[in-house]
Amino acid sequence: MVSRVRTIAFEGIEAVPVDVQVMVSPGKMGMQIVGLADKAVAESRERVQAALHASGLSMPPKRVTVNLAPADLPKEGSHYDLPIALGLMAALGAIPADALSGYVVLGELALDGTVARVAGVLPAAIGANAMGRGLICPHDCGPEAAWAGADIDILAPRSLIALANHFRGTQVMGRPQPAMGPPQGTLPDLADIKGQESARRALEVAAAGGHNLLMVGPPGAGKSMLAQRLPSILPPLSPRELLEVSMIASIAGELADGRLSERRPFRAPHHSASMAALVGGGLRARPGEVSLAHHGVLFLDELPEFSPQVLNALRQPLESGECVIARANHRVSYPARIQLVAAMNPCRCGMAGEPGHRCARGARCKAEYQARISGPLLDRIDLRLEVPAVSASDLMRPGRSETSETVAARVARARDIQRRRYTDLGLPGWTTNAQCSPALVEEVAAPDAAGLSLLQEASEKMGLSARAFHRVLKVARTLADLEGQERVGRLHLAEAISYRVAGERLAQAA
Repeated sequence: MVSRVRTIAFEGIEAVPVDVQVMVSPGKMGMQIVGLADKAVAESRERVQAALHASGLSMPPKRVTVNLAPADLPKEGSHYDLPIALGLMAALGAIPADALSGYVVLGELALDGTVARVAGVLPAAIGANAMGRGLICPHDCGPEAAWAGADIDILAPRSLIALANHFRGTQVMGRPQPAMGPPQGTLPDLADIKGQESARRALEVAAAGGHNLLMVGPPGAGKSMLAQRLPSILPPLSPRELLEVSMIASIAGELADGRLSERRPFRAPHHSASMAALVGGGLRARPGEVSLAHHGVLFLDELPEFSPQVLNALRQPLESGECVIARANHRVSYPARIQLVAAMNPCRCGMAGEPGHRCARGARCKAEYQARISGPLLDRIDLRLEVPAVSASDLMRPGRSETSETVAARVARARDIQRRRYTDLGLPGWTTNAQCSPALVEEVAAPDAAGLSLLQEASEKMGLSARAFHRVLKVARTLADLEGQERVGRLHLAEAISYRVAGERLAQAA
């Protein structure tokens, strides 16, 4: 007799169906697992046998063969423990053979028979719902799985015994409820920033339109402080965005207690991060920091200190909104619609251009340091500004600056305008001007006559690329949205162009 249990394998955030086929046949006692399984799956044999023994069941004195089909699909992870154990229990008659036919099963087994949490339960639940099946998952992952839909049947047992009792009708389990995680601490407030009015303005524009931002200034100017306060003025995740972000966090095993959070991700990797850590990869092609920052902010402090190869790997995700990890045996794609915020010093010693400072290496120090950032990467950054050192008079000025709550209200109004605009155009997936395509931005951000003349003159003098031309239009459209203006004017374009002028010297160095 062959018993079958449905489980899944992960390809990115997609759940691919896998059949666990268990056969008990005459032969030498033992268990063999086949079907292109990795080391973690092969070790399931020992965990399953110990868990069954702890639950009061013994392995039959026969040959047990477990096949994971399709056999040419790589199987990775420890979530195959529970489906293998349930398939064996069904083959032994410990649970009804047809009880598992309507479920997708995943979970890791401890040696005492308890079911431990695993990564990827939310994508598995969504995949099971698409198949028209229920889900059996660890108890700790139940609140996470419940977000897949109100109509999906979910069982979240604490142990093998609890699940067997449920199918026998002696201990019925209730359906877990979706849970939202509490905010993890209070976000830093913009009111803490003293001076830096131009930088605060650029931060507001970046938040309103989802634009990439680069800040250049000496140490202690407040670049990191500004970046850390960006999440406090961003709107919460929409339901669709929340689901996408949570699916990636689930695959990475970063959902605490199965609870989702509507706060936008803010990832700040160290400059020693490898390419696999930043864009994803490794042995199991896991999501990197770029994908974990999906619909949020990726902050790169000390930008030139990152490896040039790592920085250039960001060019494709910034353009397409996805991270493609290609390997010899498979190809995985993760969403990566991010807002890049970067900070850097003007030179290696950090004080180039500051009054009273003279670099011992001269202009070469600044040129070599800035040349570590490639021109094509800089071309993808919409807002570039110089952040000067804060003066003593700014620090001693009484009172506080405008709070994050006030700025966040303006950002929310601007984003609402953008959302309605693109929804009316039949593009509900677009929520910010930064996502607008080049063809459409020429229509929605068409400037008036004075603005068109300024844009043409600036393009000729600055030698703007086609990408830079369209990004200036996107920033101008955001500036108009912040003011509630229907038409992009000359003043909007002048400010948008000024954010490109600050980066001209960087581009020349690169």
